[in-house]
Amino acid sequence: MSDRYAIDSHKLIYHPQRVAQFLDAGEEWEKAKAVYPLYVEMSPVGACNHRCTFCAVDYIGYKPTRLSLEVAERALAEMGEMGVKSVMFAGEGEPMLHKDIDSMVVAAAKAGIDTAMTTNASVLSEAFVERALPVMSWIKASVNAGTAETYARIHRTGERDFQRVLANLKTLAEARRQHGHTCTIGAQILLLPENAAEVETLARICRDEIGLDYLVVKPYSQHSFSLTRDYEGIDYHNFRNLADGLSALNSDSFSVIFRENTMRKHDDGEENRYRKCNATPFFWAYIMATGALYGCSAYLLDKRFEYGNINESSFKEIWEGERRRENFHYVRHELDIHECRLNCRMDEVNRYLDRLLRRDVPHINFI
Repeated sequence: MSDRYAIDSHKLIYHPQRVAQFLDAGEEWEKAKAVYPLYVEMSPVGACNHRCTFCAVDYIGYKPTRLSLEVAERALAEMGEMGVKSVMFAGEGEPMLHKDIDSMVVAAAKAGIDTAMTTNASVLSEAFVERALPVMSWIKASVNAGTAETYARIHRTGERDFQRVLANLKTLAEARRQHGHTCTIGAQILLLPENAAEVETLARICRDEIGLDYLVVKPYSQHSFSLTRDYEGIDYHNFRNLADGLSALNSDSFSVIFRENTMRKHDDGEENRYRKCNATPFFWAYIMATGALYGCSAYLLDKRFEYGNINESSFKEIWEGERRRENFHYVRHELDIHECRLNCRMDEVNRYLDRLLRRDVPHINFI
C-alpha cells in the first residue's frame, strides 16, 4: 500500500552527515557525546483523559504533571541550536490537555525544529488551530474503532467522545483547506480483535467525511513494563488479508498505510533481529512531563536510561553529561535487547545501522 511518508520504514538514510558522525565516534565518548539526536519526543503533560485498553505506559500512572512553558521554550531553543531536527509532542499523557501546547509548538518552530503531534484528538482549542496548525509538519490522531460503541470500549471513555474526535479532525482539516496550511493530518488505528471488522468503516470516515490524508493500520507491541497484558499473544497472520480490501480505498489524496512489514516482524519475533541497539543513545531522545530526559521511550522510569532533567540543567549539559556517558557504555556492551520492546520506534533505524556496521553484503564496493 502507498506509504509516501515511510511510516513503515525509516528516514535515517536522509541524514548521512549525522550517521557519519555516529560511525566516526565508534567507542570514543569524546566524539560520541557530540552526536545530538535528530528526533525528540516531548510529553507536555502526564495526565490523560482516556484509559485505552492497550496503553503501553499505564504503569506510569497518568499523573497530572506538566512541563512549564518557560522550561519547554528554553529547552526547545537550545535543542534547535544543538541540531535537533524534529520534535513530536505526545508522551505518557494527552498533549492537548496542556493549556500552553500551542505556544510550545510555536517555540519549536521558532527554533527551526519541525513539529508534529500524536493525540487522541478529543480536545482542541481555537488557539491551537490558529497558532500551532500553521507551523506543524503533521498531526496524527489515535482513533481505534469505526463506531462509537467499539471506540468507547477500547478507549474506555464515553461514546460521545467518538463524534467529538471526528468533529475536531474536521475542524483541523477545514482550517488547513481554508488557509492553505501544509500540515499533514492523519489517523491511526491499532489493529485489535475488537476493531478488525471496523477498519474499513474508519477508513471511509477518514477519507470521505473528514478529508484526512491517511489512515495507518498498525500492530500492537507489548511494552515490557506495561500493566496490561491483554494483547500480548496476538497473532497478525489472520489479519493480513485486510490489506487488499483496504488498498481499494486509496485515492490521489488519501491512502491506507497498512503496516504489513511491522506485522510480519511482530509475528516473526526475535528471528533475524539485530543484536545491539545503535539508535540509543544517539539519534533520538524522550522528555517526560516531569522534565526527565531519557535515551529510549521503552525504558521510562528506568534510571539506566535517564540522563538528567531539563528543569535543573540545560539540554547540552544533560546530553554531554556523565549519566549519558554511562548509558553509552551500557547500551554498547551490556544491554540485552531481548529485554527491549519488539518493534520499538527505532526498530527500522536499528536494522539499517546494523547492516551498515556489519558490512556483510558481498561485493560491497560495486555500488
